[in-house]
Amino acid sequence: MDLDPGGEMQQLLVFDIETQYLADEVGGWSHIRDMKLAVGVTYDPLRDAYHVYLERDAERLIADLRAADLVVGYNLYRFDYEVLHAYTEQRLDDLPTVDMLVDLKRVLGWRPKLDDLAAATLGTGKSADGIAAVRWFREGKLPQVIDYCKRDVEVTWQVYDFGRRNGYVQVWGRSRQPRSVPVRW
Repeated sequence: MDLDPGGEMQQLLVFDIETQYLADEVGGWSHIRDMKLAVGVTYDPLRDAYHVYLERDAERLIADLRAADLVVGYNLYRFDYEVLHAYTEQRLDDLPTVDMLVDLKRVLGWRPKLDDLAAATLGTGKSADGIAAVRWFREGKLPQVIDYCKRDVEVTWQVYDFGRRNGYVQVWGRSRQPRSVPVRW
């Protein structure tokens, strides 16, 4: 865990959300805010605690993210924060954030999938995909959506922590060979 300049442990939250709708159901990727929050999950590594948020908890989720010293995730700026903008007029892009996808795209020139990053770095991956999560939500299988989102957060934390401790992560290159990518998280 990182220390702030005063030697205190930082409150870091690893974060991910799942939505109620798919992009093509709300008019495309330019309408992400209309996809609506189904489930949000945060993980606090300092306390080894997960917190689950449903749509009715969106304000509390935003407040918890604002209270963190650092928010970590994958595609937060382009997706997760955009979904949450439907529930607040406050800016979210000013939160202290490590969006691993932004960092990796800057180095690679393309956007690797979290699943490919986890498989190459950790030898493991996600349990499903966002399309399945939307289907489960509609079928009333909320425990499955929560478990899926928790697994995404767990994988995100493991990749971030690996990169933070080792100074690199692995990603499957387009030639399906693993490639080391230096990171400074």
